[in-house]
Amino acid sequence: MKALSTTMVAACLCVMMLTLTPAAPAQEYVIKFASLATEGSTWLNVMREYDAAVRKESGGRLGFRIYAGGVQGEDKDVMRKIRLGQLHSAGITGVGIGEISPKLRIHDAPFLFENYAEVDHFLKTFEQELNQEFVKNDYVLLGWAEVGFVYVLTNTPVRSVKDMNGVKMWSWEGDQIAEAAFRALGISPIPLSVVDVLTSLQTGLINGAYTSPLAAVALQWNTRVKYMLNVPLADASGAVVVSKKKFDTLPPDLQEILLRNGKKYMAELTKKSRDENAAAIQTMKRNGIQIVEVKDPAMLKDFALTGRKARQSLVGKLFDQDFVNRVEKSIADFRATSGGGKK
Repeated sequence: MKALSTTMVAACLCVMMLTLTPAAPAQEYVIKFASLATEGSTWLNVMREYDAAVRKESGGRLGFRIYAGGVQGEDKDVMRKIRLGQLHSAGITGVGIGEISPKLRIHDAPFLFENYAEVDHFLKTFEQELNQEFVKNDYVLLGWAEVGFVYVLTNTPVRSVKDMNGVKMWSWEGDQIAEAAFRALGISPIPLSVVDVLTSLQTGLINGAYTSPLAAVALQWNTRVKYMLNVPLADASGAVVVSKKKFDTLPPDLQEILLRNGKKYMAELTKKSRDENAAAIQTMKRNGIQIVEVKDPAMLKDFALTGRKARQSLVGKLFDQDFVNRVEKSIADFRATSGGGKK
């Protein structure tokens, strides 16, 4: 009986302790997030750091539920699911950004930027206008997360606009920006999905493609080409967004935590992406890819004029003339005063 009494007392004490110990706060707000980025990638690693910071600062009240590796589909599928309320947030490329607002695709315009300093200047200068474009279309920008500079990869050396003639160039199916760029270069691109590019390079259906150096290595496209033109075709944009409808359900303190950390971690991701792309170029060189440098000012001017021609072909389709003029002038002014920057 004594042993039983002791056991009962101990049990009562345990119950009292559990009753008096404050329970961990339940997660009140879940943001369903999807991305094409795979587990283990820098993109997903930074996104999980972002999630951990939000959970910690909110005391566990707010966090992401992450669907990685494209399990929710490509950008257009994910954006449709967000509109239907099945998802709330996504990490998207320029294609997905264009689903929100075609105007925002100016970021991906061909031969607009020569270096990352110009990209940063553009985003800072037009920050308010770009943010308003997201909000106007029922989204909130949590942070820019660019893919990085995109380069042309070929099996014959390309040093000039003229050299592009005859290249059987791939373009991402349905991407107006890529189509306009290559048509301005005098090429009728072959539209394919991303998953078909490697096979098409192997079979000779195409002998040219474009992507960031990091993606070229990850997708093994670099094993099927011989040259990379070291003139940036475009800066491939990326972003993390959340639907405004979901964002508006959050109390002000959680909105602030989400926005502040989004800006912080996406800035870190952009820096890491730029560093990894630079490292990927060195990897490609070690694996036999020849980097084609263009130093002739006349040839560089031809590429710039081609970019302007491509952008003009998209006026009235993606963005208006006034916006294009303001962006081009801002970059030209910055270029003139800065004397260029690091690629």
